[in-house]
Parts: sequence; C-alpha cells; structure tokens
Amino acid sequence: MSSDVKSRPATPMLREILEQPTLLGGIRSTPLPVRLGLAVFALGFLVVNVAIGVLVVSGRLDGHWYDFRDLGNATAALRSWLDDRDLGPWLSYWVTALIGGVGILSFVGGVLLIGTWVERRLLAKFQIRRGPNRVGPFGLLQPLADALKLIQKEVLIPIGADRKLFFLPPILIFIPAMLGWGPVPWAPNMAYLDVNVGLLYVVAISSLAVLAIFIAGWSSNNHYALLGAMRTVAMMVSYEIPVSLSLLSVVLFTGSLQLSEIVAWQSTHNTWLAMILPFSLFTFFFSSTAEINRTPNDIAEAESEIVAGFHTEYSGMKAGLFLAVELGNALLVGALVSTFFLGGYSLFGLEEWIPPYLILFAKISAVYFLFVWLRGTLPRFRLDQLMGYAWKFLIPLSIAFVGISAVEASIFARVDAPGLIVLGAIGIVNVVLTFVLVRAWARVVGYEVPRGEDTRPTLTTAVGGLRAAQRLRVTP
Repeated sequence: MSSDVKSRPATPMLREILEQPTLLGGIRSTPLPVRLGLAVFALGFLVVNVAIGVLVVSGRLDGHWYDFRDLGNATAALRSWLDDRDLGPWLSYWVTALIGGVGILSFVGGVLLIGTWVERRLLAKFQIRRGPNRVGPFGLLQPLADALKLIQKEVLIPIGADRKLFFLPPILIFIPAMLGWGPVPWAPNMAYLDVNVGLLYVVAISSLAVLAIFIAGWSSNNHYALLGAMRTVAMMVSYEIPVSLSLLSVVLFTGSLQLSEIVAWQSTHNTWLAMILPFSLFTFFFSSTAEINRTPNDIAEAESEIVAGFHTEYSGMKAGLFLAVELGNALLVGALVSTFFLGGYSLFGLEEWIPPYLILFAKISAVYFLFVWLRGTLPRFRLDQLMGYAWKFLIPLSIAFVGISAVEASIFARVDAPGLIVLGAIGIVNVVLTFVLVRAWARVVGYEVPRGEDTRPTLTTAVGGLRAAQRLRVTP
C-alpha cells in the first residue's frame, strides 16, 4: 500500500475533522481589525457587567422601572403612569394585559419555531447522525421550510365528516397550551395571572384538551380516528388523578395554591420540593408525559396499532398544528415542573444577580432536554400497560404519599428546629420510603423482575441475518 493511501482519511467525517483549523491557528489567521473589534467588545462587555454588579450591590436598581432583573417593574410603572393621567381604569388594564399576552405569545412562538430544530438535532446526536443541516446555516431554516411545505399541502376533508367541528380542534387544542402559562411566575413581580388558586387553574385548564381531542376523532368520520381519540381521552383522564395527587403534596407543604407563593416558599427555605417529595416529582413528570402525548406514553401515534390516532384524517398545516402544540405542551410542563419542584425562578440567591426569568428558562430547557432524551432512548408502552400502571400503581402509591406528606407537613410546622435540618430529614425519609413502598407495592400487584440466563437474539441467529441468508443461498 502506498504512503499517500495510508495518509488519506478513512471517512468524510474524519477528513472534515482533520481539515478544521485549530483554535490558535484560527485566531492568528483572523484579520487584525476583526481581532481588535472582538477585543473591544469583550472589554466593553466586562465593563458593563462590572457596572451592573455595582448597581446590584448598592441597591440602586431595586424596585425601579429600569430594573431589568424583573420586567414586571416596568409594567407596573406604566400602569401607574396611565392611571395618573385619568384616562380611565380600563386603559391601563388592557394595555398591560396586551403587553403580557404578547410577551407570552412571542416567547412560545419563538421557541416553537426553533424548538423543532433543537429536538431534531438532539435526537440526531443520540442516534449518531447529523439531523437537519441543509436548509440554511446548520439547518436553522429547516423549521421554516417544513412550515412552508405544510402550508402548501392540500387540506383534505373526509366524506361525511362534520365540517364545522372538523375545523375546530386544531384551534381549540392551542387554547389550554397558551392559557396554562398565565399563573407561571417568571420573577417576583412578573406573572400574567398571579391568582391565589393558580394550581387549581392549571389543573382545570389542562383538562380542556380532552374535548378538542375527542371532537377531532369523532368529527373525522373515521373509526380508527375515533378509537384513537377514545384511547387518548381515557389515558388523559386516568393520569389527571395522579397529577392532582402529586400536586396535593406540594400544597400540603407550602400551604398555598398560588404559584408565586410556592416558589417563594422554596426560596425562603433554600430548598427544592424535588428533594423533599421525590415520588411526587416522578408522578407529576411521568403523568405529564401521558397528558401531553410524549414518549414513552405517545399512544396517540402508535402507528403499528392504530394508524396516527385522533388526527389521522388531518393533513397540511392542520396536522402541523397538532404536532406544534405537542412541543408547546412540553415547554409548559417544563415550566410547571420547574415552578412546583425546582424552585421556579429562584436559585439559592443567584436570582439577585441573574435575571430570574433567565434562571426559569434554563430550568425549562433542562426539563425539555429530558423529554428529548426519553424520546431518543425509550420505546412506547402498550395501552394496557400504561392504564394498568396508572390505576394499579401510581394512584394507590400517590394516595399513600399524600397521607405521609400531611403528617410530615404537620411535624414541620410544629417542630422547633432549624428548617433546613427538618426538611433534610424529611427528604431522606421520603427517599427511603419511596424505594421501600415501590418495591413492596410491586410485589403486591404481582410484578417480578424476570430472572434467568441471557438468551442470544433469535432474529439475527435463527430467523434472519447472515446465517439465514447463507442457508437460503443456492450453491451451484
């Protein structure tokens, strides 16, 4: 073999890696004006951050409308300014409500636009491939191309379908996905709907999606779509019970249904409810994956069993709306998990330096990454497995942990000891109880870990693969 063949990279990917310039070489090859511009930008960025740090320490930003750490201060200042002008109490209300609504829609819309690219790129990393990388730099324009493709596709309506009801579900299903963001606090004064029954509001709003899903299946005049809608509705209704029970434990400890108060309780005690209520966190997260149709509980899209579920007959952009709302619901669940169990916008005092809404966004991104991780690694459950797990396992254990949480909350309120010590002890007890009760109840319901010798795969050794091909080969 010649030397030039030996030195040639083995694969195009390896050749691409070897041809990339090193960091030092790339800096040296950069033109001098560009390097000077980058140095000036870095110096200015450092100076600005030092100045912001001085203002934060001195307290000159606290409560002012230009306090960028809490955008609710600017909205409150605008509302006071409008009220002082005697333009009518309705004007300040509608203006600030419009600003908040546009902010939520802009955030959700922007994340929906880039979220599909992020999810597909992450799934590609899990599966050792590239993902979208053709349309635009790094494939960033791929979501726009997909949207344009869906818009141009023909919208078909089945014969015999109820036309009015057939058009409603793609719109109705977005209502709970948007309204659910109302009571989520992004900062101490930055919540669109900071009501004292925010937790009940979230539970009630999330149940509205059941109506849209059933209407979609029933109005399609398709038996497969109707069966898909019925199984999805049954799944969502079943898992609303463990969701409510897991949040009841949160209410027992914090003593409030208001989401901002739940975050403030965790910030005051310098702890996360995830450390105190691990089983409630797992129950809420797993049940939420069933509520929003995410892996491993995406029963509505079990193509091998029931085509595409309740949205089988939808095409074009109407089908795209069902797919988009799934991503929006995943973000909303990330926000609720962060608020109820991960401290919300607080981070052990760092929210005094870092804008709280950035902290919450980071936590939402972490939960969403977990959703993508599960989608890239786990298969989906069968419907009977999923329903049995809710009624035979999660609901009984959730009821038991609600009783345990009530006792622990009562002890915490009456014990005269440092809160961190008491909460730490409660957290350790709950971790131990979680392992003990889960194993004990699994034995009660008859689940046993299968034991035995490892068996070789039959599909590649007996049914298919090279050996089967050799057996089928006809020798002359």
